[in-house]
Amino acid sequence: MALLDLLGRRWALRILWELRDSPATFRELQERCDGLSPTVLNTRLRELRTAGIIELDESVGYQTTSHGAGLLRALMPLNAWATNWARRVP
Repeated sequence: MALLDLLGRRWALRILWELRDSPATFRELQERCDGLSPTVLNTRLRELRTAGIIELDESVGYQTTSHGAGLLRALMPLNAWATNWARRVP
């Protein structure tokens, strides 16, 4: 349940999703997550790092760890279901 608590926090899943294909700097993440304050972004990044889901590589920015990549793979079926569901909802 600790993971669901973390991922249920505002912006946590969005930040993780934005890192699915490539690393991003703090500023890039803030731009991709329009409306996200620097304070909240900093807090979520710290929480995701503490959980071992993302890491900071000074040369490229924030990126997923092997645990984070595994989590994203586990979420892909949910993404497929949500995409299908969204097509059917009026």
